[in-house]
Amino acid sequence: MIFLMFCLVSVVEVFSAGASLTYKTGDYWAPITWHIVLVAIGVLIVYITHNVACGWFKIIAYIGIPLSIFLLLFVLLKGVSVGDASRWISIFGVTFQPSELAKLSVVVTVASILATGQNEAGASPNAFTYCMIVTGVVCGLIVTENLSTAALLFGVVFLMMIIGRVEAKKLLLTLLTLGVLGGLGVLYKSIEGKIEQQKEETAAAASTDDNKIFHRDETWASRIEHFLTPETSVPVSQYKVTDKNAQVAHARIAVATSHLLGKGPGNSVQRDFLSLAFSDFISAIIIEEFGLLPAAFVLLLYLILLLRVGRIARKCDRTFPAFLVIGLALMLVTQALFNMAVAVGLAPVTGQTLPLISKGGTSIWINCIYIGIILSVSRYTAKLDEERAALEAQRLHDARIPLEITTGGEEFSDAQTADEPTSELLNNDESFN
Repeated sequence: MIFLMFCLVSVVEVFSAGASLTYKTGDYWAPITWHIVLVAIGVLIVYITHNVACGWFKIIAYIGIPLSIFLLLFVLLKGVSVGDASRWISIFGVTFQPSELAKLSVVVTVASILATGQNEAGASPNAFTYCMIVTGVVCGLIVTENLSTAALLFGVVFLMMIIGRVEAKKLLLTLLTLGVLGGLGVLYKSIEGKIEQQKEETAAAASTDDNKIFHRDETWASRIEHFLTPETSVPVSQYKVTDKNAQVAHARIAVATSHLLGKGPGNSVQRDFLSLAFSDFISAIIIEEFGLLPAAFVLLLYLILLLRVGRIARKCDRTFPAFLVIGLALMLVTQALFNMAVAVGLAPVTGQTLPLISKGGTSIWINCIYIGIILSVSRYTAKLDEERAALEAQRLHDARIPLEITTGGEEFSDAQTADEPTSELLNNDESFN
């Protein structure tokens, strides 16, 4: 039911927020028609996936990781660029993001590693090493073009390792290492900025900048800087919307003008100014049209999904399906929280879509695989509950089998319970006299 609610919100909001797509194509129905087709295929994917036994999903780890690494290398060399980022691959006119497949593959692989290495004391010492190798390679290939996705994936893996009882000392050391690397990065950007102010920009320097491995470092620094230094002191009459702050400014206008119940579906104004209203900033359009209270209900749906998955995981009698569904749910919910936080100004712009709602192709289908896997494990736990209920009913039945003994023409009957052995009844002379 939660998944179907997401589908309904997705169709309504993409239809409303896709005004810019209508302007580009000149066709009022084409964008939403194609989105409905993608969602319908996603529903079919959920149905097919949920009928697969959860143990078979381990195959994704063996096939998905090598394939993801190959596609991520390919996208770095021959990928399709949108803006200043190369994240897509185009095959026969169909574009998709290899990072979406990589996220699924890493979560499945980490769940398998943590499950294999579990013992009474926690995860095996090698589990942390294997998880970090797989995650480090994949995130290293993603980070140059998509820092937010790499950070999100690493964060989910880190949470999975906490749940998987990896040694706390290793996790703390990892956090410390990341903190040091982050500090060095900030220091480097600060020194580089001072140097850039002192030298003239030349064509050669621009050419060199285009060939840098981390060619998006300026974008990352700019987004973090704008987030940490908001222009709250600027009077409204003097506030200027530029190309750099247009997305954030119009998203906040959408939120500020929404009120409690919003402007109504299809009545958004800021969708005409937000170029990514149907993907990265769809949360702002949801708030503007439905209002703060219904938007809070959408957030509640994600939290309910996480709680439901927690209940499913507790019912599992094996560790792999439990770790798997927890990892997938964390991926969906944390990405949703990032998207919503950006829309209301609680986080810097990340470029993360709203799972199961934003327009897309690869992301919709991969997210539907997430839901299908969660439902598959749910179906597995439901069978476990049925088996446990049947065994309990049989045990209670066996514990109350009447013991009938006929002697001297008189019939003796008593209910034998688990704490009254047969020998005690037979040796009770008083019962026979």
